[in-house]
Amino acid sequence: MSAMDELREGPGGARVVALVTGGGRGIGRAIAGALAARGAALALVDREPSGPQGPPLQDALELTHDVRDFRAAASAVARIEETLGPLAIAVLNAGISRDAASWRMTEEEWREVIDVNLTGAFAWAQASARAMREHGGGSIVFVSSINGLRGKFGLANYSASKAGLIGLTRTLARELGPRGIRVNAVAPGYIRTALTAKVEARFIDQAIAETALGRLGEPEDVAEAVAFLVSPRARHITGVVLRVDGGQTA
Repeated sequence: MSAMDELREGPGGARVVALVTGGGRGIGRAIAGALAARGAALALVDREPSGPQGPPLQDALELTHDVRDFRAAASAVARIEETLGPLAIAVLNAGISRDAASWRMTEEEWREVIDVNLTGAFAWAQASARAMREHGGGSIVFVSSINGLRGKFGLANYSASKAGLIGLTRTLARELGPRGIRVNAVAPGYIRTALTAKVEARFIDQAIAETALGRLGEPEDVAEAVAFLVSPRARHITGVVLRVDGGQTA
């Protein structure tokens, strides 16, 4: 089986069905593109229509939801299965940042980031896992961050949310493994996206200087790591946090 074909066959020879939250732009859009290139049938979830951003994805089911809504997650997974078939892959990528030093951070800034990045990821993982348990397995990948591993000034809320995803990854891997569901995470470093384009040049230069490879990552670098983790080639890998950071935390 070639790399380009590794996701093509699902139950009964049907295309593998994959869900990507935050799939309208940036890293999420690149992940969706990588899975589509491997033959997956896609459902993309974002808080607003994706518009023209990212590579075109034909026949993708695009859903607009607030990821913090548990009922929306459950109903969306039901709709995905009704429309596309049994859900086999869930990539939980949706996230936001509201940066401030801890002594200046407002309650709203704290709660919003935790609610979207951590609670939202759990809501969709729970809904996805319930579906996957019914038909014998699947793969869940959380998009964490190296700042969930090391922390960073001004990112108390973001780092806590991403560290929470790592704990969630390891717990769900143990809970769901007996039902054939693998759960992993990727931890990107600085990736070239519209979000990082707004960061001051001195901080970008600092991030590049920290890496072993001497460059920023691209969304496709994260996407390829995710595509591997959800593929049959990673069938004996679960509970792992794969850093995609060019050696920034080496």
